[in-house]
Amino acid sequence: MDLGVKNMSEQLSDPRALAKAPPAPPCTLVIFGAGGDLTKRLLMPSLYNLRLGNLLGDGFEVIGVDRAERGEDDYREYLTKEMESFVGHGGEFNPTKLDMAAWDWVRDRIHYQVGDFTDPKLFEALASRIKGNAVFYLAVAAQFFGTVIEHLADGGLMKEGEGAFRRVVVEKPFGTDLASAKALNAQILAKVGESQVYRIDHFLGKETVQNILALRFSNGIFEPLWNRQYIDSVQITAAETVGVEGRARFYEPTGALRDMVPNHMFQLLSMVAMEPPNSFDADAVRDEKAKVVEAIKPFTGDRVLRDTVRGQYTGGTIPGIGAVPGYREEPDVAPDSTTETLVTLRFKIENWRWSGVPFYVRTGKRMARRRTEIAVIFKQAPHALFRDTPVDRLTRNKMLIHVQPDEGITLDFSAKVPGPAVHLGRVAMDFRYKDYFKTPSSTGYETLLYDVMIGDATLFQRADNIEAGWAAVQPVLDTWAEHRGMVNPYFAGSTGPEQADWLLTRDGRHWVSLDE
Repeated sequence: MDLGVKNMSEQLSDPRALAKAPPAPPCTLVIFGAGGDLTKRLLMPSLYNLRLGNLLGDGFEVIGVDRAERGEDDYREYLTKEMESFVGHGGEFNPTKLDMAAWDWVRDRIHYQVGDFTDPKLFEALASRIKGNAVFYLAVAAQFFGTVIEHLADGGLMKEGEGAFRRVVVEKPFGTDLASAKALNAQILAKVGESQVYRIDHFLGKETVQNILALRFSNGIFEPLWNRQYIDSVQITAAETVGVEGRARFYEPTGALRDMVPNHMFQLLSMVAMEPPNSFDADAVRDEKAKVVEAIKPFTGDRVLRDTVRGQYTGGTIPGIGAVPGYREEPDVAPDSTTETLVTLRFKIENWRWSGVPFYVRTGKRMARRRTEIAVIFKQAPHALFRDTPVDRLTRNKMLIHVQPDEGITLDFSAKVPGPAVHLGRVAMDFRYKDYFKTPSSTGYETLLYDVMIGDATLFQRADNIEAGWAAVQPVLDTWAEHRGMVNPYFAGSTGPEQADWLLTRDGRHWVSLDE
């Protein structure tokens, strides 16, 4: 028996033993923006992990496209040094060592193409190099999305035939408001079919996010409780300790709401609140997610002022980082900037399941902890049984779904403290993925890239999903435009401005601590 346990442990510690899916079909992955941060930091590590899991087979190759003049060997060497730098670095991809056989396999299949994204000659060159299946990944600035897709289509690169697929992956931001999102969708869909477009959100590559569906719909102890009769409220938090990290030119006209809420935060909200789909068919799942966002009660001007809070960080000290400047002292930020670096919102979902249950959403930079989590707060049991005991109040049960950095689930409940008198104490059942499944260090993109290659669009947004998200926040953007100065300062290293706490305390609630 002991030997069997030991062998299972050894198997789970080997990422190759985790591959329970067939390799993706042969294809060419074309990365526009091959010299950018996304490519080196997330895409290449993801391809490496896919190879470790035997999910990339013969016939796979990469063509990196960028404006910079460089040779193929030079590009491969550059990526190899970047991969080696991640070992023990402590970032999102943090391997203890690099399996050089796996990386050499990927590296030897990487090619390089110099070209300007706006030049038709680039796409003629690509057409001469690509045969069969192809995935085009747009790791470029948002203003190039429509242009690149138009050139791909006009150059015949999106034409599918003889059993070959052609797909395009679009990063965020997908629009800056409802009008621009509609315009971009119209521009893209005039050239390619919806089934060919994969609008990616790396949050949905996180195992814990995907596990929400399994948690809700496969467990008889949770599924009957997941409604307004038993749940008091839901909190969704995405807290970052980093600032704008040299991206102020992007962030200044964008802000926390545009950057995070219509995409990342609404994806988490819809996974928590959606109705069970009829199957795991991509459109069945996406239909239910779209219904949730469409059921969000529209904001009026008065409700925006009452149910949303904007914050902007000032100088402060962050644990593990030290003293940091305020947002207005960051390079390329206007000294009188009113861009929000933190936003909290109170949403109401007007459907049968969630009527009366508030959904509180907060996301911000330079906060006390890096933490993305969902807190499901259950209604309290009656106190009557304990009225003649020392127990003056009951612990509120809650489930914390930890998305990052440590993926897992914590369930809080009450238990009697040992002793002759009745005293209750909070206890927690804690599950961490790393304790049960010895998976390799991942970026969250592995599942998503694999799904694109096999044609599974479940974790990707359709045009209607995108537009529903922007429609929900457009009244907020419009009202804020009329009240530009209503941005509350908060110290870097804190949990946000006190006004963000008032959003809950006026309802008799409070934020779950970032330390829990």
